[in-house]
Amino acid sequence: MSLHPTISALRRHKAGVVLIVLQIALTLAIVCNAIFLIQQRIERVSRPTGAVEDGLIRISQTWFGAPTGDDAAAVEKLDAMQRTDLATLRALPDVQDVAASTSMPLQGMIYSGNLSLNPQQAGLNVTAAYYYGDEHLRPTLGLRLIAGRDFKADEILHHTMHSDAVSPVVIVSKPVADQLFPQGDALGKTIYQDGKPAVIVGIVERLQTPTTQAWGSSWDYNSVLEPVRLDGASASYAVRARPGREQVAMREARKALLAVNPLRVMPESWGIQSLSQIRGKIYRADHAMALLMTVICVILLGVTAAGIVGLTSFWVGQRRKQIGVRRALGARKADIVHYFQAENLLIAGIGVVFGALLAVLLNLWLMAHYAMPRLPSGYLLVGVLALLALGQAAVFVPARRASNVPPVVATRAA
Repeated sequence: MSLHPTISALRRHKAGVVLIVLQIALTLAIVCNAIFLIQQRIERVSRPTGAVEDGLIRISQTWFGAPTGDDAAAVEKLDAMQRTDLATLRALPDVQDVAASTSMPLQGMIYSGNLSLNPQQAGLNVTAAYYYGDEHLRPTLGLRLIAGRDFKADEILHHTMHSDAVSPVVIVSKPVADQLFPQGDALGKTIYQDGKPAVIVGIVERLQTPTTQAWGSSWDYNSVLEPVRLDGASASYAVRARPGREQVAMREARKALLAVNPLRVMPESWGIQSLSQIRGKIYRADHAMALLMTVICVILLGVTAAGIVGLTSFWVGQRRKQIGVRRALGARKADIVHYFQAENLLIAGIGVVFGALLAVLLNLWLMAHYAMPRLPSGYLLVGVLALLALGQAAVFVPARRASNVPPVVATRAA
């Protein structure tokens, strides 16, 4: 089919052609970047924490009238209160295990520092989050131990955050071990945490840090388990419920702790939460953003398709006599359909070229202002093919209507 008649026809409808080209270009640019953004959000909310999330509960509470200060008597009393809570929770029938735990993946206090291979912290430094807890922490969280062993009971220290005591042993996540010892021989080696020595006695496969903020994204799986019960007026616990008993265990835990000591604060909204509830709250904004972007994409594609249908239908109405002449000269119905499809393909082709350029420029702007990654070329290719296919689908109905124009129309007066 010669392009000359098509181009000649389009010259008589410049405004409509420009409108559709711009609409296709804007749709391609926005949809490509929006889908890429949706994919980024999906990957973010789907990241594994490293813990066995089903049945995992976090308890956060604060005692009224708890001792203050760092003197030995206050520290011992605070630790005794914490150990009483742990024993109470461990005795519940629907609880499988309990651990002292300052933090949990996705939520909690985040203590971080630098790991190095020498006390001067010269050379290689790895930023990591510190998880303070007891010998039950690793099994309670359900972390997969890929090398070494768990903490022993006699290795657990207890002190306040202001103490200078040094943890003699640590368990690290595999990303930490791989960065410090690329040869794979981290187990049994001494590392320095902010200049203080500790021996790696275990390596877990994965443990996400407590923060999901952008500033921690470059080290979101760099974690270290510390054999320390932190003593203070506030204490947090990780609880592993028996299979299928998570909700019951949460209710029992609240009653049991208040029965032991009612002078504590455990808010209904966040005092006792399952990790699945925490995940839902943490990623609520990401889910909302993904849904919003999806709705925008659907609306844009729908408006673009409707615009193509409307404009083509308008052109068909204006060209009924010309179509009738072509039919009278022997053009088949399929030839009429192919003509309008070729016309649309030409318009859409121009639109996707401008749209691809606009998509790249939009992505560069997002990279500069919102730290968005570079848009992969595959998204552009799929977007181009999708818009061309959408154009062909949208033009098919009015093109079929045009093909049904009878030859006798050519004999009628204008």
